[in-house]
Amino acid sequence: MPKIKKFDQRLEHIPADIVSKIGQIDELKGQWIKGAQLSPQVLGRLKRSVLITSTGASTRIEGAMLSDEDVEKLMRGINIQKFTNRDKQEVKGYYELLENIFNSWKNLRFNESSIKHFHQELLKHVEKDKAHRGEYKKRENKVYMVDEDAKPIAVLFDTTPPYLTPKQMQELVEWTQEAFKEKKCHPLLIIGNFLVEFLNIHPFQDGNGRLSRILTNLLLLKEGYLYMPYISHEKLVEDNKPDYYVALRRSQKTIGTKQESIMPWLDFFFTIFLKQSQMAVELLSKEKIEKLLTEKQLAVWQYLESTNEATPGEIAKKTKVAQPTVRQALDKLLRLKKIERIGLGRSTKYRKL
Repeated sequence: MPKIKKFDQRLEHIPADIVSKIGQIDELKGQWIKGAQLSPQVLGRLKRSVLITSTGASTRIEGAMLSDEDVEKLMRGINIQKFTNRDKQEVKGYYELLENIFNSWKNLRFNESSIKHFHQELLKHVEKDKAHRGEYKKRENKVYMVDEDAKPIAVLFDTTPPYLTPKQMQELVEWTQEAFKEKKCHPLLIIGNFLVEFLNIHPFQDGNGRLSRILTNLLLLKEGYLYMPYISHEKLVEDNKPDYYVALRRSQKTIGTKQESIMPWLDFFFTIFLKQSQMAVELLSKEKIEKLLTEKQLAVWQYLESTNEATPGEIAKKTKVAQPTVRQALDKLLRLKKIERIGLGRSTKYRKL
């Protein structure tokens, strides 16, 4: 059976629950398009935050140990002695490439040449990868699950042999381009299939997982899911890393067999993306709040969003806003039904609804 024909057959019988998730995602996409009138200042702030969060999450999925705060310091040029040069180099490459994707996705093409170029950019600061940046692998690269110390603990799956990699990548990219052009099926199914097959081939010696997440952002932006820069896809994957590994393994161990099924992967991918879409639409209501509040009132609201509950005194201390102003902000947020009061008197606390 030709490889390209196999991709079509994979996506012929999609379970009802996956179809339902796709429908919910597209409904939320429509809500975002209709309601997205966020100010440039808010969008800029969100994008800067997501660049840090996504970079930290994507590198941690692969075993790096840097926190989001560490990533931010590195991108500001502050050297952190406790981390290896490789960790720092990988972070810098991911951040810069993702920023380019967010800013220039309309002008970026999706083809084999661009995938190799993205790989080169991803690893351009990593000295040890200089010899194979932007080139398909020349030796075997099994996929391992890693523990918290970045040590391999189990083989997840075997990947495509190096001698077959160029042919399989050509077939995958050509099928993906044709499927988009001819609208063979829903674009989310096309993207889901591309990602699971890309990770199964594992075409580069290193950086495949990170590159797959870069390509996720690019392809979803190109298909009109324009909130990718404002909610971190990578962070949601990191938060569900065991499920990510399990879904990949369950799908990829069937590839090439008579019982081939990528449904475990598609279910995981759409579950994560549905959550991302829901969080994006929630941003629209937050934007309305920001327009109604002064800068100091907004600081109070943002602090309550970040904690379970707090007293006026705690809020004043953490936000450096005077207590009378804190109380005015709390009254306004109560009227807007954004928070609730717990208790009475000196023990009164407030929390987000």
